[in-house]
Amino acid sequence: MGGSVSLLPREALGEYQELTFLSKQEILLAYKRFSELLPKEERGNACSARVPKSRILTLPELRANPFQHRICHVFSTSDDGDDSMSFEDFLDMLSVFSDSATSDIKSHYAFRIFDFDDDGTLDRKDLEKLVNCLTGQGEESRLSSTEMEQLIQNILEESDIDKDGTINMSEFQHVVSRSPDFASSFKIVL
Repeated sequence: MGGSVSLLPREALGEYQELTFLSKQEILLAYKRFSELLPKEERGNACSARVPKSRILTLPELRANPFQHRICHVFSTSDDGDDSMSFEDFLDMLSVFSDSATSDIKSHYAFRIFDFDDDGTLDRKDLEKLVNCLTGQGEESRLSSTEMEQLIQNILEESDIDKDGTINMSEFQHVVSRSPDFASSFKIVL
């Protein structure tokens, strides 16, 4: 019966349901998908294995996402800085991107993903990288420096409440709270 994927221990399943926004079925599907990213000989102990970032990025749900590298970086707990993921990292990612996650949780992680230099604020460099990710890296889709500067200025005028030239977490969450489509568009469905 294709028993190549061992089952998730029942007590772990209950814990994961309590600690995430995922249903039992979603956790079991996540376990199956995570296990499939591992070499066959490691699938029996998927709960303690780490999947390299290069394998995580083969998931169709991430392959086309312009923030795929940042997503792996933000959710990885690897001490090596290689952005590999454990099963719990993978579950955390799927939980945040699930329909059941709150808008506050989603906006917190969106901010971390968009904070390219991990300094706790979105500055002009972060905003430029964010816009480039959204518009594409190609020459034909890249904004001119004048267009980029105008767009960043508009973003800051709209979002930078304390006028310090950066967007902090609470300013970002304030802006996102006024965007009704944010929570429904910030998702990954396996």
